[in-house]
Amino acid sequence: MSKMFRISLPDGSVREMPEGSTPADVAAAIGPGLAKAALAARVNGEVRDITRPFEEDAELALITARDEKDALELVRHDYAHVLAEAVQNLFPGTQITFGPATDDGFYYDFAPAPGRGAFTEEDLPAIEEEMRRVIARDEPLIREVWQRADVRDFFQRTGETFKAEWVMELPEGEPITMYRSGQGEGKWMDLCRGPHLASTGKLDPQAFKLTRVSGAYWRGDPKNPMLSRIYGTAWLNRKQLDEHLKRLEEAAKRDHRKLGQEMDLFHLQAEAHGSIFWHPNGYLIWRELEAYMRRAIDAAGYQEVKTPQIMDARQWEQSGHWGKYRENMFVIPDEVPNTEDEGPVITGDADWMALKPMNCPAHVLIFRQGIKSYRDLPLRLYENGCCHRNEPHGALHGLMRVRQFTQDDAHIFCREDQIVDEVKAFCSLADRIYKDFGFSYSIKLALRPEKRFGSDADWDKAENELRDAVKAAGLATPEYGWEELPGEGAFYAPKLEWHLTDAIGRTWQVGTIQSDRVLPERLDASYVGEDGGKHRPVMLHRAIFGSYERFIGILIEHYAGRFPLWLAPVQAVVATIVSDADGYAEEVVRKLKAAGIRAETDLRNEKINYKVREHSLAKVPLLLVVGKREAEEGTVALRRLGSEERQLVMSLDEALRMIATEAVAPDLAGQQG
Repeated sequence: MSKMFRISLPDGSVREMPEGSTPADVAAAIGPGLAKAALAARVNGEVRDITRPFEEDAELALITARDEKDALELVRHDYAHVLAEAVQNLFPGTQITFGPATDDGFYYDFAPAPGRGAFTEEDLPAIEEEMRRVIARDEPLIREVWQRADVRDFFQRTGETFKAEWVMELPEGEPITMYRSGQGEGKWMDLCRGPHLASTGKLDPQAFKLTRVSGAYWRGDPKNPMLSRIYGTAWLNRKQLDEHLKRLEEAAKRDHRKLGQEMDLFHLQAEAHGSIFWHPNGYLIWRELEAYMRRAIDAAGYQEVKTPQIMDARQWEQSGHWGKYRENMFVIPDEVPNTEDEGPVITGDADWMALKPMNCPAHVLIFRQGIKSYRDLPLRLYENGCCHRNEPHGALHGLMRVRQFTQDDAHIFCREDQIVDEVKAFCSLADRIYKDFGFSYSIKLALRPEKRFGSDADWDKAENELRDAVKAAGLATPEYGWEELPGEGAFYAPKLEWHLTDAIGRTWQVGTIQSDRVLPERLDASYVGEDGGKHRPVMLHRAIFGSYERFIGILIEHYAGRFPLWLAPVQAVVATIVSDADGYAEEVVRKLKAAGIRAETDLRNEKINYKVREHSLAKVPLLLVVGKREAEEGTVALRRLGSEERQLVMSLDEALRMIATEAVAPDLAGQQG
């Protein structure tokens, strides 16, 4: 008699299944509809192939397309494998490396056959068609367990030198899984942890699209060979794909790099990789945001500080950043460079200093100046802190990923009994600020990573304090997308993350608050408690914008360059119809500027329709058109950017009052009399 396993289902029922049975057998026993819909299985919490046999009694949850997050991860992984098989079918001699799922699809890195040259976007249509042929064959995806040496021998025999190299770095004696596309010898195979769908035919051949090709170094190291990386986007069905492609089309129109150039906000150039050259228009936006944030932090009881750009490496060693973060730091020898024509510029014997990649150690040093009492806490130190991180050139992306950036950074030093109230207050502050900019958001709790500083007891406390604060703030609900993310905390602290949703449905992780007991200990921060003894403060690291650069990039794309009036670099242009109105136009601009409005004239000898079109492209919110009649009557014809309504004719005084009211920042609007 065969051995029986007890399989517990989510509804509380239990099914007895014989040894050798699979989740697919359970689905079939429940009904043909579920058998068809089931894509994979969660067995004792682990996502597995639906055809992988049970090994013991188990808790089982079947994964269908309704479990969208898991289902998308599965299909994107499968599309990557299908891509690799298709490329090798079309281009013999191509070597495969790795191909993970991504947030909206997948990619795979290939070493083209000798003499062929890198893949290009011209290759993509043929590869797509071959992928559809692979899917149509509906080959089963078969999991096999191999020994490491056998895997190496297989890849060496088939000319896959990259895979053969990689497999030898896996732990000796650890079983390794290979996936075969179809039954029998000679079928396409890849090294993969899995899981996969039951067969290629489970994929929708109309739900993917190859999007682009780029270069990528093997294992991310510039010393290694350059590979061709083919990207694709993949979804559960054609409707999802079409919606995504529409979002991409809209995102391309909103690209902050394109709009930044059109609106004359900033530029980048090779003389300062990863750093921004802000133009006057762009820096006006920065200044408005900085003023807005200063009002917010002043009202919330923060004290603004300024700390050095460069600190001794020993300070970074003590904080733990030197060991954990050194590869992303710009280091500087503490010596005068050689000024002679010959010989090394630096000796190599000097002590090292580093440009700060973050502000927190410097804020601890400010806290340590003078004796602090429990009565001084909470102490909230804020800095618009300029930081530098040595990001790889290939990772840089406009304002979104830079090497020099300014954080709206603050650190709250508090007692343990103050943590929940401080985090709750921060949640309220962040909520108001994000809503002022028109964002909705979700909030996540990133939990302890595998490699971390601090005791488990301290991590337990910190995680529970953040949970309790979010609950007290009323945000730990489905409405706010509350979710816990295992393993995604910083090495010194768990953190709450704010994920903003923009105007076209994209999400951006921006604000954070982290509860840290590690850094105060490592840098010896203390206060005198009510008992007269020495105590460690808890350090809350927090930011709302994250960095000014990235937040401005997000705002440009969120608003599609059409900033609300208070943020627009040029708020109004007064354009003339005829030269007889030039003097009146200049008078209107003087009065607008006196009312605090950023206004310009357009007195060029051009037709008014040309001027309207040009200022619309420049995303100027208000255009005040004046001609001979307006000059005689003291009126203006007001046009709003993007409005389908006809221009509104009103008296200049009325227009000034209306514009001045609309141009007030949202946090000041309620203070007007």
